[in-house]
Amino acid sequence: MAPVDEPAALLDRMLGGDRRALARLLSLAESEPARFDPIADRVAAAAHARAGKTLRVGITGPGGAGKSSLIDAWIKVARARQETVAVLATDPSSERSGGALLGDRVRLAQEAPDDGVYFRSVATRGAAGGLAHTGFDQADLLDAFGFDWLLVEAVGAGQGEIEVSFACDVTVVVFAPGGGDAVQALKAGLMEVGDLFCVNKADLPGADAAAATLRSVVELAPARGAAQPAPVVLVSATTGSGVAELPARVRALGQEKIASGEAERRRRARLERRVRHLLQRDFERRLRDDATLARLRAETPAAASGGPRRIAAEIAARLLR
Repeated sequence: MAPVDEPAALLDRMLGGDRRALARLLSLAESEPARFDPIADRVAAAAHARAGKTLRVGITGPGGAGKSSLIDAWIKVARARQETVAVLATDPSSERSGGALLGDRVRLAQEAPDDGVYFRSVATRGAAGGLAHTGFDQADLLDAFGFDWLLVEAVGAGQGEIEVSFACDVTVVVFAPGGGDAVQALKAGLMEVGDLFCVNKADLPGADAAAATLRSVVELAPARGAAQPAPVVLVSATTGSGVAELPARVRALGQEKIASGEAERRRRARLERRVRHLLQRDFERRLRDDATLARLRAETPAAASGGPRRIAAEIAARLLR
């Protein structure tokens, strides 16, 4: 029998509903991937077996749009309906140290204790896309545990923050009135991955105008796999206006994607994305130990023989043998 703190034993306990085992595995996936790797495929299989039961919702958008406040309101609506919610909130972090730069999740984390809500804040560790590569494993863990909702909050907005759309079934893009965010998002390509666009702070002046602008922009950039332009809704996390209807609308979008086959297509795209991540990760690990690169770091540019392309080709040929 495996020791109780071994990953395999922790996974067995987690699948039996042990929240402490879930917390430990989430930490292993983030900080000790070498220990997590042997059970990663079991976790993915457990999540796949529950496909369609946990709805993964990515929530992204410009800073200041009120994403955390909207999630807070979403949780209250879900719990009133006896639905369970897990939140995976990403913070930007240093690429070198991995330390989170923001601490703006305190309010959510300090909600009254509730067994139907699980919160996890995770550093991006410099990963482009608003979600660390290990975030895919963490999403699988939360999915396999059996929550009704998995809300993944991604930092920022733009081409660099669309990774969350691969990890999730439905992507909600949140804006606030004013600031020209919709036009900037169109330039960045974010509009292409949104399944639903949400103008938060609808109680503020300019909300209706912002929604009208978004609708015209969405017409120019249809969402992936969508026959119709993505819907644009007005909500206010502060007053609660429109919030009660939002989860049901997102759930309906998820069901539509299952019926159309789009959900399965996205799951295949997610698998391909994860395979690419793993190949890149393993290649980087081997590259760090490569003797040629170590020698180049120790030599002056004049002493390093050969051009960068030839050296890169030699290293690649050796590592891929």
